[in-house]
Amino acid sequence: MITTPVDKAVVQPGQPTPPESPFNRERRLSRSLPEGIARWFCLICALLSVVTTVGIVYVLLSQALPFFGQVNLKEFFTGRDWRPTPEPGTYGVLPLVTGTMMITFGAGLIALPLGLLSAIYLAEYARPKVRAVLKPALELLAGIPTVVYGYFGLFVVTPALKNIFPSIQTSNALAGAIVVGVMILPLVSSLCEDAISSVP
Repeated sequence: MITTPVDKAVVQPGQPTPPESPFNRERRLSRSLPEGIARWFCLICALLSVVTTVGIVYVLLSQALPFFGQVNLKEFFTGRDWRPTPEPGTYGVLPLVTGTMMITFGAGLIALPLGLLSAIYLAEYARPKVRAVLKPALELLAGIPTVVYGYFGLFVVTPALKNIFPSIQTSNALAGAIVVGVMILPLVSSLCEDAISSVP
């Protein structure tokens, strides 16, 4: 910041304040206009974020409250059958929650050991040339869209599992756990590798 003798002047008690030079006034006005525009722009963006969040909550509640007015909460949380048909429909969410927990637990069993071991190898044992190849490859896997993983699980993992276990269903938790474990493996490996590398 450029200062002028007027800026550095010390005003003694009882003395009048020195007048602001035209150069300083013009510089202050030229700086305040972009700052004001940026301030209003940030305020508008923040308000849009708040309005969007409130809108999402409103839409969810407006759609959910009539549903829970017709479905018993106990039946919803403890029911074991999910058939959202018009008449008669059963809306037991327990199988969905159980399946999600099974897939999450299985994915953790796959991704955590492999991710930790690969992170230790990259941080402690891999040569610089090997690390320069494997590290970007893992980060590239993290950028693959989830829909690609879904197709991979449906058309590759599930048929392979049916060859091993003929009685397994097409929609099964094992295939989901394998796909989700492979999907989060780059993230786990990258985070663990960064944490290990930061330790002196």
